[in-house]
Amino acid sequence: MRILVIEDDATLGRALQEYLTDQGYVVDWVDDGQRGMDMLHHHQYDLSVLDLSLPSIDGLHILKTLRDQGNNTPVLILTARDGLHDRVTGLDAGADDYLTKPFELIEFAARVRAVIRRRIGLTHSVIEFGGLSFDLSNRELRVAGNRLALSVRELSVLEMLLNQSGKVVTKQQIVQALSAIDADFSENAVEVYIYRLRKRLEGTGVLIQTIRGFGYSLDVESQTTE
Repeated sequence: MRILVIEDDATLGRALQEYLTDQGYVVDWVDDGQRGMDMLHHHQYDLSVLDLSLPSIDGLHILKTLRDQGNNTPVLILTARDGLHDRVTGLDAGADDYLTKPFELIEFAARVRAVIRRRIGLTHSVIEFGGLSFDLSNRELRVAGNRLALSVRELSVLEMLLNQSGKVVTKQQIVQALSAIDADFSENAVEVYIYRLRKRLEGTGVLIQTIRGFGYSLDVESQTTE
């Protein structure tokens, strides 16, 4: 999952970036409204955390512009504007949630998870496929009840495949979702992580199939054997 944080307070922006990264997300952070608008236009995100009081372009203007242009990136407003009118205006403009400062990180993380669940059509925090069970709340993968330890990147790639189970996920989609703006993440890196995941998933009954010329998809071993 890739998140864009648009927050002009450097201390808070870096703190949110580090916190969300520790939670297993790929996070870009910018401190300027125009820069945030450009990032949303040129990259695909699973969520944008948006302050309202920003240099260059106000956050509410960013939100209205996105929705007017048909961009449905989920938006969690994070702002000191705590009046009822401000909350109603933000939600009516197309925000998916509205959290006022100051806030507790544990609540912030829960709201992030809730918005992302709604985006991918989940009504609860656990994704199940074959013998795999992935808990979005603590970003923990289990196989037949036993925890399977994966690196952050391995887990992020597998999460994409789980979210799109039954569909093909292309290499470019994985690159776009997992490469932060300052990271060198290529299609070759995708192949490395797919290889590692296949080794990790041996014996679980879940396979990562290569769809040549397209990408990858998850399958259940019993359904692929003659």
